Amino acid sequence: MVDVSKWPLFSLLSAEELATVRQACVFGMSANEAVYITHANEVFAFGMNSSSCLGTGDSVSTIVPKKLDFLRGKKVTSLSYGSGPHILLATEDGQLFAWGHNAYSQLGNGTTNQGLTPLLVTASPQNKKVREVACGSHHSMALTLDGEVFAWGYNNCGQIGSGSTANQPHPRKVTGCLQGKTVAGITCGQTSSMALIDNGEVYGWGYNGNGQLGIGNNGNQLTPCRLAALQGLCMQQVIAGNSHCLALTDEGLLYAWGANTYGQLGTGNKSNHLSPVLIMADKERIVEVAACHSTHTSAAKTQSGQVYMWGQCRGQSIVMPHLTHFTTTDDVFACFATPSVMWRLMSMEHDDFMTVGEALRKEFDSPETGDLKFSVDGKCIHVHKAVLKIRCEHFRSMFRSQWTEDQQDVIEIGQFSYPVYRSFLQFLYTDTVDLPPEDAIGLLDLATSYCENRLKRLCQQIIKRGINVENAFTLLSAAIRYDAEDLEVFCFRFCVNHLTQVTQTGAFWQVDGAMLKEFISKASRCGAFKN
Repeated sequence: MVDVSKWPLFSLLSAEELATVRQACVFGMSANEAVYITHANEVFAFGMNSSSCLGTGDSVSTIVPKKLDFLRGKKVTSLSYGSGPHILLATEDGQLFAWGHNAYSQLGNGTTNQGLTPLLVTASPQNKKVREVACGSHHSMALTLDGEVFAWGYNNCGQIGSGSTANQPHPRKVTGCLQGKTVAGITCGQTSSMALIDNGEVYGWGYNGNGQLGIGNNGNQLTPCRLAALQGLCMQQVIAGNSHCLALTDEGLLYAWGANTYGQLGTGNKSNHLSPVLIMADKERIVEVAACHSTHTSAAKTQSGQVYMWGQCRGQSIVMPHLTHFTTTDDVFACFATPSVMWRLMSMEHDDFMTVGEALRKEFDSPETGDLKFSVDGKCIHVHKAVLKIRCEHFRSMFRSQWTEDQQDVIEIGQFSYPVYRSFLQFLYTDTVDLPPEDAIGLLDLATSYCENRLKRLCQQIIKRGINVENAFTLLSAAIRYDAEDLEVFCFRFCVNHLTQVTQTGAFWQVDGAMLKEFISKASRCGAFKN
């Protein structure tokens, strides 16, 4: 559930006012400014009003929301903010408005005067309809409906993509390597720019001192340059942080590059990366990534709804993705980003929206929608035949060769326990497993029988994380029995390293004699019994 009241600024609003909010964005150097749009398409702003960024006609701060009458009735489709701050806003009919800080002509009106109220960017851009906007620290970008990119404002590092470092007072089409290509998305770092092409390619230009362009070096680029390291991958989302970047493939793989002072790349260390590196490879499919140019925080959401965060989080440097209790990436920025800005224009209309993964997770073991039952240890598990056929070759073959419509809709399972079989079926709906290591042994047996290699790897990970001196030898026995070579080596080493404690457990002396003899022989060859 998206809850705008998690941002302290919105605690100033009454419950009645909060109920009217349809879209919102918190921004500013201290997250002390906000714009929100109501269900009636009225735009309000409140907060510190630095550089007249509220668009209220003056530079006076206000804790009482003020209506921006100039935008009344305009349905907002995209909004972004700079560091000044300045604001860009695109409407459903393709109009582009700008206001706030303008020392570098980032409002695109040809002047350097502050914009006290929303200004229609009349050259916007070359009378084309705008569908998306993005702001860097002091530069601006717009993406048109026909897939062209325009940029303007501060250009000290080439972030406008014009081939020079001269500031750009009006929207200028970004060409070079983007010429003839259809751009699907844009994003800005502090002084860098990125574009996602409709074929999944990624281009970057501007400041590159930390490798945030991902091109393998740290030289600034005055025109768009393709990220060759991503060749062969199809990107579906690219998002820039202050000086790092995250990119998500169409297969749910996540890549990161650029600055890593706070661990914002999620690589487990603080070393910068000049080229994209794969992260979170051991996690389930990623469906959304989050970052913004005013923070060093990163976040990601998986298809089952798990939300991870890393980077600068409330003053701490978290160098590996950390699983949170949050339900949205927006919550990460509300509670842990510094400053606690919003990384996007947040929409309350998404409250009831569920991804395909979330919907499947919800319908697992549902008597209302299930059309098939498994009976295990006298307990029923409700599933959907279509899901099983799509997700598992074992069931696909079973239903194709044995199943007919007139057969009963209950299948008896006697080989596996209820917790194990339920966890297996749940895995087919969620791609996740939540079992203690002792039960994961039984699931490993099932995964081996059903030839589910990914499930087999997950079980091995659970066992590795849960191994201790009490269960180590039992887990080693299981690894040998189910031909899990990597796990066998891991468990063997654990047993040898904790030999004294392991040999004092009951499990050690209850195993098969031949196996016990084999273990003692191998351990002796390793020198484990020298003392």
